[in-house]
Amino acid sequence: MFAGLTGWHLLIILAVILLLFGAPKLPALAKSIGQSMRIFKGEVDELKKDGKSDQQADGTAQNAATPKPATTPTVTPVDPTTESKPKS
Repeated sequence: MFAGLTGWHLLIILAVILLLFGAPKLPALAKSIGQSMRIFKGEVDELKKDGKSDQQADGTAQNAATPKPATTPTVTPVDPTTESKPKS
């Protein structure tokens, strides 16, 4: 994208920016850009931490919600003579 720019091109761009914004406004502009970048970085780090904690919480919740298999299934014998017939 900027492969064709040389040092002279960058100097001209900086001169145009200086003319547009003026010398007194440039430090304030740089300060606001720096603050914005700090806020953005903090939010990205917070999202990364939230994603990791959500994954860890999901993993523990899945482990807790997974039922443990029964060691021996209990089967009660059914006596066919005592079964009740469905009412119609």
